[in-house]
Amino acid sequence: MTGLPRRLRALPLRSRLALLVATAVAVAVAAVAAACWLTTKDRLTEQLDTTLSQVKPNGDTIRLLQLGCSGQLPDDLRLLPTPYTIQLVSATGTDPCTQPDKTAIPVQNEDRAVAAGLRQSAVHTTEAEDGTEMRVYTSAARTPGGQAGVAVSVAMPMDQVTDPLNELALVLLLVSGIGVVGAGAAGLWIARTGLRPVDDLAHAVAHVAETEDLTIRIPVEGEDEIARLSRSFNSMTSSLATSRDRQSQLIADAGHELRTPLTSLRTNIELLSRSDDTGRAIPPDDRKALMASVKAQMTELAALIGDLQELSRPDAAQPGPLQVVALHDITRTALQRARLRGPELTVNAELAPWYVRAEPAALERAVVNVLDNAVKFSPSRGTIDVALHRGELTVRDHGPGIPAEELPHVFDRFWRSPSARQLPGSGLGLSIVARTVQQAGGEIALSPADGGGTVASIRLPGAPQPPPEV
Repeated sequence: MTGLPRRLRALPLRSRLALLVATAVAVAVAAVAAACWLTTKDRLTEQLDTTLSQVKPNGDTIRLLQLGCSGQLPDDLRLLPTPYTIQLVSATGTDPCTQPDKTAIPVQNEDRAVAAGLRQSAVHTTEAEDGTEMRVYTSAARTPGGQAGVAVSVAMPMDQVTDPLNELALVLLLVSGIGVVGAGAAGLWIARTGLRPVDDLAHAVAHVAETEDLTIRIPVEGEDEIARLSRSFNSMTSSLATSRDRQSQLIADAGHELRTPLTSLRTNIELLSRSDDTGRAIPPDDRKALMASVKAQMTELAALIGDLQELSRPDAAQPGPLQVVALHDITRTALQRARLRGPELTVNAELAPWYVRAEPAALERAVVNVLDNAVKFSPSRGTIDVALHRGELTVRDHGPGIPAEELPHVFDRFWRSPSARQLPGSGLGLSIVARTVQQAGGEIALSPADGGGTVASIRLPGAPQPPPEV
């Protein structure tokens, strides 16, 4: 029994479906055929019983039958030919009297009970002495002489029932066989037709595995499960293709951004190495400026590598455990760093309490990046206005602003406006900010400010009071 399911599982899916359909149809057809056969048998037997019950041998027939059994029947008296077998039965059941030209029928207990007056009638099936299956109907009777304790049995061969039943069984068997074969063929055709999208999907998956071609798409028809599976596969390959394109673009952009500080570092280090090799000392002021440039390039390179590590994590992954943090405290700490980077700038801050659920280090870095952008693009001795009110943190600078056509690209990785390409930075800051804010369930937007400059707005869900458990 355990080998059969294993063999079924080893078959192709379409073959299993065809086999299951054929089996289900076979069971249904067999049940219908059996019910039809049994119903027909009951009806034919009932009709035969009705026919037998309507045969009522009269007194003359019974008298002639008795005379024939006792050998006293004159030659000029004979029973008329009849398809029935008529037999007289006594209460003891011994020496039944049967028509001379008919085969005797064994007497059953039901027949004796009728003869003894214990039952009105009895019907049963038995075999005659010659082996013929007979249907027997027995009812009480009185002889012409008034003798009691005698019953008369009327019987007919069961071939009137069995012959039509055998023909019906043969017809049902043929029809069932044709139905099962047809159901199997139809099931195989339906399985092939229905599973054709699955075959297309399997070929597409094999093609992707062999060629790594993520541009392949499966045609989608209808709204069934196969169509949803095809749509899911197309969506998956599209997402993978987009992810791979973004990864390739990230690698290319990172290589491009790394080339500049590495080239500068190599040039400066080669100058220092050549000075040591040739013994020609670099003037102290030039050497100090050269070392300062090396340190700046190393700082820029370290910041770029840190940004790349931040962006290398999957978008759905959290950088750390979420905690309830005070956004106003994080903003106040970030403002201290911003004032150090722009000591000549005036920073106005109005911070109302607001508590959010986020990763503290990531959120602080995001706020620092927004403030660094404001410091970077603010004019000398300019003003930066920072406000936190009911979960909305706004940072407004008075710099040149961002043209409207560039606003859709400000959160793209490595994107830098033409006016900012001469300034320090990698173009990853705002991308990291957007990612951190989205992971905290908030949103960020940049828009032109009235009177010039840019307004950065960060909205984070939270509350003005910390939750009780904090």
